[in-house]
Amino acid sequence: TSESEEEEEEWEPKSKIARTPHLPKKTEAKTKKAAAPRSTVARKMVKKAAIKGEMDASLPIAPVEDNKMQLLKPKEENAGTKPKTLNRTPEVPKKMEINSFQGKNQNSLVSDEKPSTSVPVVKQEKLEEEFAFDEPPSKKIKLNACPEGKPVKNLGGNKIKEEFEMNWDIVQALSEITNVEPWVCANLIRLFQEENTIPFIARYRKELINNLEADALREVQHTLEELRTVAKKTHTVIQKLKKEGKLSSCLLKGLLNCRTLEELDHVSAPYKTGSKGTKAQRAKQLGLEPAALSLLQNPVELNLFSYIRPNTKGLANIQEVEAGVQHILADIFAKDKDTLDFIRKLCQQRYIAIQSTLAKVSSKNGNEKDIDKFQLYHEFSCSIKNIQHHQILAINRGENLKILTVKVNIPDGVKNEFCWWCVSERWRPKQFLKPEFMRLLRSSVEDAYKRLIYPLLCREFRSKLTSDAEKESVMMFGRNLRQLLLTSPVRGRALMGVDPGYRHGCKLAIISPTSQILHTDVVYLHSGQGFREAEKIKRLLLQHNCSTVVIGNGTACRETEAYFADLIMKKYFAPLDVVYCIVNEAGASIYSVSPEASKEMPDLDPNLRSAVSIARRVQDPLAELVKIEPKHIGVGMYQHDVSQTLLKATLDSVVEECVSFVGVDINICSEILLRHIAGLNTNRAKNIIEWREKNGPFINREQLKEVKGLGPKTFQQCAGFIRFNQEYIKTFCSNKKNELGSRALLTKAGALGKKKSKLTSCASQQPNPLDQTCIHPESYNIAMRFLSLIGGNANDIGKPDMQQKVNMVIQKEGLEGTAKRLNTTVHTLQLIIDGLTQPEGYDIRTDFDKPDFKRSIVCFEDLSVGAVLTGRVENATPFGVFVDIGVGRAGLIPVRSITEAKLSKVKKRRSLGLGPGERVEVKVLNVDIPRSRITLDLIRVL
Repeated sequence: TSESEEEEEEWEPKSKIARTPHLPKKTEAKTKKAAAPRSTVARKMVKKAAIKGEMDASLPIAPVEDNKMQLLKPKEENAGTKPKTLNRTPEVPKKMEINSFQGKNQNSLVSDEKPSTSVPVVKQEKLEEEFAFDEPPSKKIKLNACPEGKPVKNLGGNKIKEEFEMNWDIVQALSEITNVEPWVCANLIRLFQEENTIPFIARYRKELINNLEADALREVQHTLEELRTVAKKTHTVIQKLKKEGKLSSCLLKGLLNCRTLEELDHVSAPYKTGSKGTKAQRAKQLGLEPAALSLLQNPVELNLFSYIRPNTKGLANIQEVEAGVQHILADIFAKDKDTLDFIRKLCQQRYIAIQSTLAKVSSKNGNEKDIDKFQLYHEFSCSIKNIQHHQILAINRGENLKILTVKVNIPDGVKNEFCWWCVSERWRPKQFLKPEFMRLLRSSVEDAYKRLIYPLLCREFRSKLTSDAEKESVMMFGRNLRQLLLTSPVRGRALMGVDPGYRHGCKLAIISPTSQILHTDVVYLHSGQGFREAEKIKRLLLQHNCSTVVIGNGTACRETEAYFADLIMKKYFAPLDVVYCIVNEAGASIYSVSPEASKEMPDLDPNLRSAVSIARRVQDPLAELVKIEPKHIGVGMYQHDVSQTLLKATLDSVVEECVSFVGVDINICSEILLRHIAGLNTNRAKNIIEWREKNGPFINREQLKEVKGLGPKTFQQCAGFIRFNQEYIKTFCSNKKNELGSRALLTKAGALGKKKSKLTSCASQQPNPLDQTCIHPESYNIAMRFLSLIGGNANDIGKPDMQQKVNMVIQKEGLEGTAKRLNTTVHTLQLIIDGLTQPEGYDIRTDFDKPDFKRSIVCFEDLSVGAVLTGRVENATPFGVFVDIGVGRAGLIPVRSITEAKLSKVKKRRSLGLGPGERVEVKVLNVDIPRSRITLDLIRVL
């Protein structure tokens, strides 16, 4: 991997243009609108020579009226060549707004370096999917064919029509499925093709993606992969059928129309080898196909009696011949695209219900407890339009456990209307039909519906509902995980982690404010020795000046909590004011026996490691939780029933997004945390740590390029998310200078001449104050120009003085005006302003909630209806939110109780829902002690 990384090269506009085919013409109308006024073309021509010499990538353009970014094509090096477009006037790609250049002389324009968006993504030239379908796509234009840049009018003449190309365009399909504008989809396909990561795109390429959030980007990426899978599989099926000689033009068209794997399976199923063949295929082998076609085309001359062969099975009498013809006709009807489109449209207008009932088998010999779990679904019916995602997943689970029987109910009216339409419209015979043929046609349509179309519709509905529910479940898990990872860290205090237990005792671990392990121990609180152990705990807390206890929420958690609450109430730990909190310990025991834990804490017993993990989860939740496989953290819904590959990909992506957006200090972070930074992986993280151990701390971001395996692309992806603590580096550099001074004296005496050059180069590496911000190195040039514009100094980053200077300039010229003046985009400028004004050591997690610290306890039996409590959201699902109110069982706020009016206005919300970690005030509506259920009403979000 490292070798391939070193070979990475910067983006080459020339080759990219050559490889990228255009979209069909229909999508180009939209991009034409976005072009700037024609008058600017003339101005651009004057300045073109000056710009060309300096820049290899084109400039991003100021937003046009519709606020969508218009992007230029990458320039080519030959002075005479201009990029080609399809059936368009040559001026269109050159149109651009260059208001930002007014009033500047050419020299100043040339001296400006590359703007921040280093890889422009072409908006006009949308790309179609490229699969190795034998030949290049037919819409591709050879650049050397028309060096003058004239539009290519005749594409069909000297081009061979390709054997297969999907009949749908990938940009359009992606846009329709995800509801994202086509130009954004085109840009995203290009960005993903160039291996850009989601955190990088979401933060540094906002203008190309219309400011989409990371969740939306993940959805587009996933849908794109699905469409590519369909296209690839279609290609494989076509090749296979062609080899077997089964590929007709009609079948080819049907296959190329498929957009989903279900459609592809339906179209290709009858042609799969190995099966005994469908009824229609067997009838065709008996030679009945001409009879079936004749019934539709030329029924007057048709005589079915001529097909009777008394000694042949399937042709022995007129009934068998009619049955064979009926099977062939039913097969024709069920494969016809128009027929299927009609029935699908009809179903959309009618009430289609999904029903579940208790299976007959399970009611006799099933496990009583399991059957009760599905009580809600024993007699359940709901429209497929209104059914909730969690209901689908519950029904599917019940069906898999053979407790429920599920069916899709399509009303008879649909069948009757469909049969009438087929006989009198779509498959109406060309000539008059004899009554017996008319009867045969009707029974063929009914047979097609009952035997082929109805089962297909049921499969389609169930498959669509399940895949939507799975996606929602995975997205929900991702949202919950993000909220959990971004829990605000509790810094600057020593913590005691307690992993509760009965027989084997409670494991204790005290960690310092910098996460160092100070002491570990085991105490037996629940075996009658509680009082004696209290002395030991008090001594440890006083010795390490620790006043915060973190209790894991596993076995014996409530008893341990009661024990500490009791001691705190009696002021046993005075003079310390001790508080405690409960933390979710999901995954701690799995982590404690993992290779990572053995490497990190080699001398500790695995049981004690989990106590350390519990304490660290409060001190720095992100750094601790990334060590655990996300699916073990347990904030999902039906997570074991969904596609595990999709779940893993999404959760890993969420972890990468969180770690990247928080940022890591390259000189102190662990290898595990570094792995999750955008663009890095296990090997690259290992190489960075090795470089750090060998050469000492990194001084600036540029030094990352010296690490083995970090090519330009990797550097571009990860650089913006890596931070440098300036104080630490300044101290290191001043120590280094002193060391160099003393070594220089030795060198004069000829002691170590060879090592001098190495050390001097190290010292010449200067720290860059911008490295402590979220500004990307590609925008440093603009950031420095902005600093000189406001009269600021890079050493004042994050100070109140800087904030005042920025505000003065922005109030005077406005954000857009300043961006034009600096020849950059508004999004990039906003990011630079954020980076310069955020205080040193700023952490995005400070806006999120901290754990709840408490001193007393309530138990389940103490709850009364109407009681008002505060609690913390533990898990969010589509049907409601589970809240920990400190009684050992989480209560449920049903989704109907969560309204916009009750949510806090201050917080920027992604959606109406609440997420893990948020503090809420609730009222108890119902306490069901036998089923251990608490129903709550949301009063407000704290």
